[in-house]
Amino acid sequence: MAPRTPGHPPPALKLLSLGAGVQSSTLLLLAAQGAIPRFDYALFADTGWEPTAVYRHLARLETVAADAGIPLLRISAGNIRRDALDEDHRFASMPLFIRGPHGERQMARRQCTAEYKIRPLKREARRLLGYPHPNRVPTGVYAEQSIGISVDEVHRAKDADVRYLRNRFPLLEIGWTRRDCRAYLAAHGLGDTPRSACVGCPYRSNASWAEMKATDPAAWEDAVAFDAAIRHGHPAAATRGTPLRGTYYLHAARVPLAQVDLGIDTGPEPEGCSPWACRSGEPAEPPGNGGAA
Repeated sequence: MAPRTPGHPPPALKLLSLGAGVQSSTLLLLAAQGAIPRFDYALFADTGWEPTAVYRHLARLETVAADAGIPLLRISAGNIRRDALDEDHRFASMPLFIRGPHGERQMARRQCTAEYKIRPLKREARRLLGYPHPNRVPTGVYAEQSIGISVDEVHRAKDADVRYLRNRFPLLEIGWTRRDCRAYLAAHGLGDTPRSACVGCPYRSNASWAEMKATDPAAWEDAVAFDAAIRHGHPAAATRGTPLRGTYYLHAARVPLAQVDLGIDTGPEPEGCSPWACRSGEPAEPPGNGGAA
């Protein structure tokens, strides 16, 4: 988690894991202005289902990166929305809310972050190092990966789980909080940096859903349609004769999204979907569900 210590070989590459949220956008801007060391690449793992505001912001960041000579690469493992409704595609379970056959309140496993964020980032790091899978990355060859975790989230900072990546947390090194990041972005014309999360992410508060409905009606209608489409889980479950063990919803109230009273205060929500430090907790696979969401 710390800078390189004496005796360790230098990194072959310096990468930024760019989620396009507040903290990672701050890191890119700091590097572009020379306030922290420059990155060789900034990597954005695109799920294919980010809100319009995120893609608009990402386009601004591409300009910032290009002006600083930092290649910003969009990488993808597919479109998470399309894949979730494709009966021929293996389903990476989302943390959907489940109403069991007897009214039990459960949650599906979360595999989406690993499938659509973490694995593509690891795959691209190997490629940029010159050792794409299944080639073995030699011992001592690694990329330093900067991650946007601020001091108010220090408990989320973790070492990489593979030898060819070593995590670094520049915001911890300079002692910045999320508020500091917000102020810095605002001072440089990026004060409207959006929350980075899929349109249909179940980890949204009522306030977030209401904002989407008011400011991005196309995204809202898309989420409502998706919510209805996943009511009985992945389409393959029916075609393969998997017994139905509940109904699935995007909203914690476990009613159709279009029917939720968004005026009810459901409290704060996670600030975004950080690939390496998801702020949404770790929902467990419901007992007896078999991961068939």
